[in-house]
Amino acid sequence: MKNETTSNRVSSLDVLRGLVIIIMALDHIRDFFAATPFAPEDVAQTTPAWFFTRWVTHFCAPVFVFLAGAGAYLYGLKAGSARALSRFLVVRGLWLVFLEFAVINLSWMFEWPWNEGFMFGQVIWVIGVSMIVLAGLSRLPLPLVAGFGLALIAGHNLLDGIRPETLGSLGWLWTFLHIGFGWIPFNADQSFGFLVVYPLIPWVGVMALGYAFGSVMRWTPERRQKWLWQAGLGIILVFIALRTTNWYGDAQHWAPQEKGVVYSLLSFLNTSKYPPSLLYLCMTLGPGMLLLLLFERWRGAVPAFLQVFGRVPFFFYFLHFSIINAASRAYFYLANGWHVDFFSNGPDKWPEGYEPSLGLAYVAWALLIAGMYFLCKWYGKYKFSHDYWWLKYL
Repeated sequence: MKNETTSNRVSSLDVLRGLVIIIMALDHIRDFFAATPFAPEDVAQTTPAWFFTRWVTHFCAPVFVFLAGAGAYLYGLKAGSARALSRFLVVRGLWLVFLEFAVINLSWMFEWPWNEGFMFGQVIWVIGVSMIVLAGLSRLPLPLVAGFGLALIAGHNLLDGIRPETLGSLGWLWTFLHIGFGWIPFNADQSFGFLVVYPLIPWVGVMALGYAFGSVMRWTPERRQKWLWQAGLGIILVFIALRTTNWYGDAQHWAPQEKGVVYSLLSFLNTSKYPPSLLYLCMTLGPGMLLLLLFERWRGAVPAFLQVFGRVPFFFYFLHFSIINAASRAYFYLANGWHVDFFSNGPDKWPEGYEPSLGLAYVAWALLIAGMYFLCKWYGKYKFSHDYWWLKYL
């Protein structure tokens, strides 16, 4: 008889991972096919359609990092020893950091970093560093790992007032740790440097909490599903309570809007991502728990479709930037004769007559997902029918 911890439990993680990787692609498609001169989450300038197209993608990074932690725990069960798990996490973490700077940066820019004036670290870099930290944390008892994760997630907004310039020569270290879109110059005239999009705090805590959560996935279905329901609903209620009062958990307070109740709702949901506030993480991880519960129970074509992507998420991530970037440049050149690079250039350098089209973004997104489905299905069959050691890192 198959152990209950191997079938529905594992497939539900893959399905949820597949969902967030697909939604993530929408955000990147929007960056390249429908760049806007305003931030889509800026309640003063946005519309509900632009806002929610951006807002729904907020679920991706927290859920993905959290599931990476859970996956590390489950891999440790197969690895057979704490030492083997730690070695794997260090090697994989270093590999991800290398790929972030050597490949993924190039995929975004289609240009060498020193020509653009910067390198940047986003979700892959922070997952890599978090795995290296987790290599040490995984040697501790699970309650301590969970406590570490919760402390970073719940308490890091107490540190919002600390600015790098107040720390003198150690300011660069605080930028790495807790400043979203922080700039660390590498030369005296600051013409080249590192843009820290995803600082380590609290992302390291999200992965640590996901690692501790991995043990929940070994419980019986009834106990696990009850826990997922209670935890998901409880986290959502914490979000609503703290957000309603503006008491704690996000430096960006919400307020009723003159434009009406819809825009007041947008303000309520517009939490801080860089770095992710406590409320941002509650807003995303709470529903993530409920989705995981749903996918444990749901069988059919939709979960099967999502699982194709969720079994090989890094393969998808590794390829999709180059595809989107190249397709965007080709489309605007063929349609309008424009040589345009939305990633590296601001609105002042966009072609005259350009107007962002949300419809175009959704069409491009659908075409990307259709094409990536067949690529991911092919690679999934190859990966899980071979036991080459290097496949663990792709």
